[in-house]
Amino acid sequence: MIILSCNNICFSYGTDIILDNVSFRLQQGEKAGLVGVNGAGKSTLFKIITGRLKQDSGEVFISRDLRIGYLEQGTGLESDNTIWDEMLIPFLSFISTEKRLKQLEAEMAGEKDETRLDSMMREYDRLLERFSRDGGYEYNSRIRGVLKGLGFDESQFALPIRALSGGQKTRLALARLLLEEPDILLLDEPTNHLDIAATEWLEDFLKSYRKSLIVISHDRYFLDTVTTKTIELENSRCTTYEKSYSGYAEQKARDREIQQKHYEQQQKEIARIEAFIEKQRQWNRQRNIIAAESRMKALDRMEKIDAPDRLPDSINIRLQSSRSSGNDVLSVSSLSKSYPGKELFRGISFEVKKSERVFIIGPNGCGKSTLLKILAGRLRQDGGSFRYGHNVIIGYYAQELEELDERSTVLEEAWDGDDRLTLTQIRNVLARFLFTGDDVYKNIAVLSGGEKSRVALAKLMLSGANLLLLDEPTNHLDINSREALEEALLSYDGTIIAVSHDRYFMRKLATRIVEMTNGSIADYNGGYGFYLEHRKTMEANQAEARERTATASKLEHLESKEERARKRKLRKMLAECENEINRAEARLAEISEEMSREDALSDHVLLAALHGEQTELENRLEELYRQWADLAEQCGEES
Repeated sequence: MIILSCNNICFSYGTDIILDNVSFRLQQGEKAGLVGVNGAGKSTLFKIITGRLKQDSGEVFISRDLRIGYLEQGTGLESDNTIWDEMLIPFLSFISTEKRLKQLEAEMAGEKDETRLDSMMREYDRLLERFSRDGGYEYNSRIRGVLKGLGFDESQFALPIRALSGGQKTRLALARLLLEEPDILLLDEPTNHLDIAATEWLEDFLKSYRKSLIVISHDRYFLDTVTTKTIELENSRCTTYEKSYSGYAEQKARDREIQQKHYEQQQKEIARIEAFIEKQRQWNRQRNIIAAESRMKALDRMEKIDAPDRLPDSINIRLQSSRSSGNDVLSVSSLSKSYPGKELFRGISFEVKKSERVFIIGPNGCGKSTLLKILAGRLRQDGGSFRYGHNVIIGYYAQELEELDERSTVLEEAWDGDDRLTLTQIRNVLARFLFTGDDVYKNIAVLSGGEKSRVALAKLMLSGANLLLLDEPTNHLDINSREALEEALLSYDGTIIAVSHDRYFMRKLATRIVEMTNGSIADYNGGYGFYLEHRKTMEANQAEARERTATASKLEHLESKEERARKRKLRKMLAECENEINRAEARLAEISEEMSREDALSDHVLLAALHGEQTELENRLEELYRQWADLAEQCGEES
């Protein structure tokens, strides 16, 4: 069933056409990726769907009574609540029902009137059945699961939201949206502030999400994992592919190749026909004129094949060192860094050799960016040391792009620090990064995140560095730019130390993985695929060990349970034995008293009977004493 349909949506900013007759459909339960270069109109389309912008023409159809949840890029949750209180808001109906159930329980306990009691019991049963059916017993665990999955520790649950960082507020907005479970989720770059573990958790969550989803993302790994449909915005128009990202990319390349081939073949045929017509006209005889007119009509009837649309402009980056470094590029020894109340890492040591591509990974807040800042000389370590090898020239790309002077123009920033370069050389390099014409005179302060990234990469290209320290270099880049950067880094003749959460990027480039966890590092001398296999094996071994421990614990518990039951049985048997001894001894005392009475002394039949009973009891007592001694010994050994 179609639950969302965009039909011929057009939207412009002044003379700039952003969307031109954009149409697509979303089925119930479908998960689609919305892709395109920066500025293609992806976020604009989301705002039109949610009613935040009005299209120039066309219409949006949304099935009646469906709820849309929208995570806007770069925005976070703002509230005076604590994290936990804010996450409770989607479950206010459950909380209200819980209060009413407790109220009814208290009232029923003291109610004497049968009619009122019956009415309250019916209301209680009805509320309890609905509460259980709708998941009322699980909402607290759902909140914990989502918050922990997105990187929040239980110790943070009571923190006020206003005290959080921008990235944390964005993650919290995502958490709140996931807990609300809207019928259609619109997510604009949901992985921007997530580490790898949180991104993998989100992938698993969205894969099992029973409702519909459209996600804007430049994370190709994420798109391949979560989506089964790709909606592409290119040159203001829309094309839909019933495939995830990799399938879409392959099909698009094939389609363009086939279209280009057919276009070229048709152009050759048209040229051949036109040459024939021209020759017939030159001969200018009646039959030649008739032949030329016949071919002209055939040419007019021919359905023309268009050349493939021009692909969006992409950066053209070429990284090359100005001189070669020695084989020993970097040596790090016992490096430590702390902030008040938090130790990031201690005693970190590793070495980097020439031409290695080392990727540093780990959870948010573990100190990856701090380590890179120390190595780049932007921050001092608390302890330990590091040393660069012979002829090492460093190029540093900062995650927050704080190295750029926002007061400078693009041209001034690119030219800064190297007077040997001419204006023409600088402008040629900037043109490779899509800064042409008057774009080079824009101030850094007015640029978007993607544009600032391109300036930083242009400076890196001009630096001639033979060691690149890259902190999340793909963060603000669209997929085309990421692919261009990947190709440039693959052919780069220097050494790379990078921090990244982009798994596709790492899988393509990394020759070594350094994982930071719990203040220390684990070094994997292989690519990202090797690291994943190692982690998979390690997790399987840990799971097996946990299972063995759980099995041993279960057996121990069962044995302990059986032992406790045996002891209870022994104690019960001992008590029963003591009771029987007491009864036998009491009866022997009664018999002795009865046998001494005068009436019994003259009644030989009665005396014989009492004497027989006395003998049996004495024999039984001897047996009970032995049994008691045996039971008492066993109980004494177990105590």
